Amino acid sequence: MSKLAWALLSPINLILIFAMLGTLFLIKNRLRLAKFFLIPTSIAALTVWIYPIGDFVIQPLEKRFETPKPLPSHIDGIIILGGGEDLQRSLSWNRPELGSGGDRYIGAKELANHYPTAPVIFTGGSGSVQLQNTQGEGSLAKKLLTVLGIAPQRLIIESKSRNTYENFKFTTPLLPTPNGRYFVVTSAFHMPRAIGIARKLDIDVIPYPVDYRSSHADYRGFDFDTAGHLETIEPGWKEWIGLTVYYWTGKTSDWFPAPKTTRPGQN
Repeated sequence: MSKLAWALLSPINLILIFAMLGTLFLIKNRLRLAKFFLIPTSIAALTVWIYPIGDFVIQPLEKRFETPKPLPSHIDGIIILGGGEDLQRSLSWNRPELGSGGDRYIGAKELANHYPTAPVIFTGGSGSVQLQNTQGEGSLAKKLLTVLGIAPQRLIIESKSRNTYENFKFTTPLLPTPNGRYFVVTSAFHMPRAIGIARKLDIDVIPYPVDYRSSHADYRGFDFDTAGHLETIEPGWKEWIGLTVYYWTGKTSDWFPAPKTTRPGQN
């Protein structure tokens, strides 16, 4: 159901749907209805084509949480959320392939180096019906993390979850210290939802955002990079929808979770 809903709500799909409807009305000689669909569709398509409008959609998400400075002196583990690997290509070509969120693995490695005795907990299965029950994502994550130099005995792998809520739900019984403090590594735009779910499930987490997609204003301009613009507007729009749905369904306590005030002696 969620895949079907996103097929109808995706910005690029909406542009295509409106363009097809406008064309259909044009063929039927319904000019007023054709203009109703085609004029705003053309403006939207032109905007996506020439300017990184998606930065305004995704950047508030990316700015919501920052890595604490300095890092805490002690943590009980590092949780890395799945999504940084390209499971379909990895299975297709029989070799580990990183996806657009591959920085999650780099972030996990950075923390693993800083906390050399902390366990590294990967959580992620496949949300795709076609790729479910392949056991591929957990196995792939283990390969990638060990290639990066993290010892296999430090790894805890959870590979049954299909979405962010299940990431934390299925990871909870695997946590080495039930009431401990854990870094959570995920894409910056995804961090607010991840933190909100963790708080709802009473997991004490510290954000370690990676995989930033937007550019600051100094580096933003008219560049006609449609593919690059879609890499911000699509995940940003999807994440805002995800935050709203998770709040409505009680999976988070806040619609747009905010950082907590640091307590004295917490670092």
